[in-house]
Amino acid sequence: MEPFTNIRALIIDMDGVLWHGVQPLPGLTDFFQTLRERQIRFILATNNASLTPLQYVTKLAQMGVTVAQNQILTSGIATALYLSKLVNPAETRVFVVGEDGATQPLVEQGFTLTELYEVNNSNNGTAKKGADIVVCGKDQTLTWDKLATATLNIRAGAKFIGTNADTTLPTEHGITHGNGAILAALEVATGVTPTIIGKPEPIIYQQALALLGVEPAETVAIGDRLETDILGAVRTGIRSIMVLTGVSTEDDLKEADYQPTWVMPDIRAVTQALRS
Repeated sequence: MEPFTNIRALIIDMDGVLWHGVQPLPGLTDFFQTLRERQIRFILATNNASLTPLQYVTKLAQMGVTVAQNQILTSGIATALYLSKLVNPAETRVFVVGEDGATQPLVEQGFTLTELYEVNNSNNGTAKKGADIVVCGKDQTLTWDKLATATLNIRAGAKFIGTNADTTLPTEHGITHGNGAILAALEVATGVTPTIIGKPEPIIYQQALALLGVEPAETVAIGDRLETDILGAVRTGIRSIMVLTGVSTEDDLKEADYQPTWVMPDIRAVTQALRS
């Protein structure tokens, strides 16, 4: 096993690593206390685009942990940053299937958000300007009308962006559907495959490294999902820890042609390793 050394910074997933839904996982406060004692920088980088940084800060505070908004990087933020470099936000209209965590970063970058049934080539006799881009993130307010508007815009030529492609999500109720399930519905309806921004694509990890100001060799990613968190770390060239409190299991490792650097039962084990 590789020595647990030369760790200046962590890129930490949240769902399945720090909590299940609204339930903090054991050892949460000790983990963050250890990071501060050891002066280890961190970014909380999640594929879940439903919440804003402030909402995540509030959620962690309710669990007894204090973090700053600039220590949160969601796939919603990563998507807005990516798109702002791809197109001119002031001239680009976006329809969002998602919640505040997906819409707020786009507004902050200067994009115009479109409403339900604003679609090019509308058949209702009224000329309307639709979206140039459809962004789809986890959405607990999902409706038929949102799916219909996204479908119509994509079929009319809008670029199709997924904040992440996680097919499942660990919650306090168990493992349920994730954003990938919504993307699958839209892909079937349109015949268009979305461009994915979140893990396992290296985009969000590269953005986190830039925010941390550290080298990849000094950084470790922590996640619970082999095909996103760990594969994303492999593609970015950084070491990784897979904890067994979320989606992936040790049996999953036997089938994969890539591996985490370390496998640990939970963040309590990570804390112990950092202290030793």
